[in-house]
Amino acid sequence: MNCDLLPHPKFSICNLFVLLMSLPCFASTLSLPRSTPEEQGVSSADIRAYVEAADQKVNTMHSFMLVRHGHVVAEGWWKPEAADKPHVMHSLSKSFTSTAVGLAVADGKLSIDDPVLKFFPDDAPANPSDKLKMMRVRDLLTMTSGHEVEVKFTTNMPWVQAFLAHPVPHKPGTHFQYNTPGSYMLSAIVTKVTGQTVLDYLKPRLFEPLGIENPEWSSSPQGISAGGFGLKIRTEDIAKFGLLYLQKGKWNGKQLVPESWVEQATSKQVSNGSDPTKDWDQGYCFQFWRCRHNAFRGDGANGQFCIVMPDQDAVVAVTADTRDMQGELNVVWDNLLPAFHPKRLKANKDEQAKLKETLANLNAHSASSAKPSS
Repeated sequence: MNCDLLPHPKFSICNLFVLLMSLPCFASTLSLPRSTPEEQGVSSADIRAYVEAADQKVNTMHSFMLVRHGHVVAEGWWKPEAADKPHVMHSLSKSFTSTAVGLAVADGKLSIDDPVLKFFPDDAPANPSDKLKMMRVRDLLTMTSGHEVEVKFTTNMPWVQAFLAHPVPHKPGTHFQYNTPGSYMLSAIVTKVTGQTVLDYLKPRLFEPLGIENPEWSSSPQGISAGGFGLKIRTEDIAKFGLLYLQKGKWNGKQLVPESWVEQATSKQVSNGSDPTKDWDQGYCFQFWRCRHNAFRGDGANGQFCIVMPDQDAVVAVTADTRDMQGELNVVWDNLLPAFHPKRLKANKDEQAKLKETLANLNAHSASSAKPSS
């Protein structure tokens, strides 16, 4: 360490710790900074109302973290879940795979307008259809590969071969069909052009700079990261990922993901419905979804959410085990959105104490009467 950076002897140990946290070599691996809600313009009472509503209405919450202006202002885990316990992301994994594609594009390894068959000449059918020949990386990113139904992967055929052998009845780019195997193909393409799995490719470029430790990712029988599912990380790791995208790809002053990719990946690319009351009808991006209230999200089955709210300069990370994912989002919009204020609020120690107590006494439960809304 540079001796010029050492504190004066009269500095306290606390001051030394603050100094160390400010250094790049420490800041990149430490947890996100913490703050009281009111210091960041958020009402502790409203956050508590959200937590209580989520606890009552969502079957069942596992964790929640709220980041405002770059600071964690509230966090809680429904026991037996815990802060240091990795959680399966399900399809929230897709947003990380999209990030890997964006980084590979930035590295000059591929273009999103490349034909998919370009990468797998040895796995293609003997006589590929014209529509299969038209399928591009872009179509995989936007769930518009041209499939009518998802291919079912088995151990009888390599997954890439099975995908390329699947019928393509629609012109790629014209028909939205949620397609987890297409996300696997994105992972396979990244592996093809980099020689690394998505997990290994992202470690030095994303996970390590964000301080995401020991990420796990299941793989296909061929050793390729599953892409569309299988990532396991912690709740705070979800929040960090959302904050990276909120900051347009920048982290600790360094541009980890190109701003142009962040803009593309989180903008509406295809229409997938027209119901203004449903978050699944607001448009699909590049393995991200648009939300109501000008937000966007990565999401996974059973209620895993990374919700980025640019208008509020906030990120909401949630894990759960619920069938009613729209209901889970409704609680965010109905109960948490009103908590945000444009300026710092007056300190409210009583409400902060009540919120702290509520967050410390959460227990996972099931509600057999809960019904899915989407």
